[in-house]
Amino acid sequence: MSRTKVVPIPVMGRHHVNAYLLLGRRPVVVDAGTPGSGRKIHDGIAAHGVDPSDVSLIVITHGHIDHFGSAAELHRLTGAPVAGHVADLGPYRSGRAREPYLPTGPMGRLMAGNKNLHLRVEPFEPDVLLTGETDLTDFGVAGRVVPTPGHTAGSVSVLTDEGDLVAGDLIATSFFGLVRGRPANPPFHDDPLANLASLRRMLALNPTGLHVGHGTRLDPDRVRRWAEREHRRLSRLHAAGRLPVRTV
Repeated sequence: MSRTKVVPIPVMGRHHVNAYLLLGRRPVVVDAGTPGSGRKIHDGIAAHGVDPSDVSLIVITHGHIDHFGSAAELHRLTGAPVAGHVADLGPYRSGRAREPYLPTGPMGRLMAGNKNLHLRVEPFEPDVLLTGETDLTDFGVAGRVVPTPGHTAGSVSVLTDEGDLVAGDLIATSFFGLVRGRPANPPFHDDPLANLASLRRMLALNPTGLHVGHGTRLDPDRVRRWAEREHRRLSRLHAAGRLPVRTV
């Protein structure tokens, strides 16, 4: 199978919100952006010389509306089936993220009041229901979908055989990509310790680069150093009973 190329498709700003186009034997799209961005992603696919009707699969990394907001629209525009994890079926079927959002820091606390995060978007029913690791060979990409719970219960990432990790909100670039190359938490996590465990598990697979939903590509070694510091910080908060976790 041909080498997989990972191509970012900016949905909002230069890198504030990203979808990704995976170019292998057949193209796969990861994430569907904010509500109303289906046409922008469709045109971004075409701009890279790919017929959008050739897309074999749309993988949604998790149940926040800046990642599945245009899933139904993009499905209609491309005809491609949509894959989502069973643990985030509630948001996909209702068109709403689980609330309240649990901020990871000051930016999350500020963003939690943004009315756009509380919209109901067009719901969808996944055509491919993910439960465990899923090989993408039959969809034309040398790689697999891997459950990485913590950001949400149904969060997943895509790892290509060459080592590119399309990580959704497992990790982000600081200030939505404004500080290039600097790892940071996204604004919200349902379970910060579980998310960090998922991140460290993926880092143990020695990815060559992390392609994130918010920001630019991250260097794995820099993420490893950040993860060690984050582990110490979260452990202190957890011991003090100050680490919010979603229980339902």
